Amino acid sequence: MKDTITAMTTATAIRTDVPAAALDAASLLDLIWLASPALPVGGFSYSEGLEAAVEWAGVKDEASAALWLVDQLHLTFARADLAVLAQAVPAWRANDRERLTHLTAWVLATRESAELRLQTEQMGRSFVEWLKLRHADAASCFAGLPATYPVAFAFAVSRTGAPVRDAALAFAFGWAENMVAAAVRAVPLGQSAGQRILARLAADIPAAVDTAIALADDARQAFSPRLAILSARHETQYSRLFRS
Repeated sequence: MKDTITAMTTATAIRTDVPAAALDAASLLDLIWLASPALPVGGFSYSEGLEAAVEWAGVKDEASAALWLVDQLHLTFARADLAVLAQAVPAWRANDRERLTHLTAWVLATRESAELRLQTEQMGRSFVEWLKLRHADAASCFAGLPATYPVAFAFAVSRTGAPVRDAALAFAFGWAENMVAAAVRAVPLGQSAGQRILARLAADIPAAVDTAIALADDARQAFSPRLAILSARHETQYSRLFRS
């Protein structure tokens, strides 16, 4: 896996809107706010297959949980939702409806279980409802466009003035915080163990982001058969904490 990740991250990154200056305070705070797990979008209620991995795939302690999440970051999240976000931000800024429709359809078509599709749709809808409180045009911007979480998040960060890489870093860190919180509850783990796992994920996030930004349309993929099987099994798992 290490060799694969190294090869992927050496690809030339496609940067579309990198400003010369740092973000102003308001834009930076907006970006931090958008990445917060405290947003009322329901992220805390999903484990993205981790709860099933605890039951059937040997995730039982800090080391195995960290390995599982690092693999998930690089092998699924970076090559799917994170890559979609990187392409959706400039699409929103250019008001490219055709591109946004294509990206949304790709997200929906590549969910490999009912639970994973439910997650992106429910979190996307909730995010759009929250955005309506902040942006008067949010409702009209999503008219005729099914809500999915990465495309909705891209809309929000496109209004901050943040470059794509910073937006993707924030998105990835928000994902990491949610997943570590799920691991703390599902494995279970102590808070210190959770923070060590989060530190490990944070160290890997920049490489994952650079991989995501570099991916062309035909290189995006959500093929993760083991995760898909676990997600499907989770639908009938005895005693569940999470919706996925």
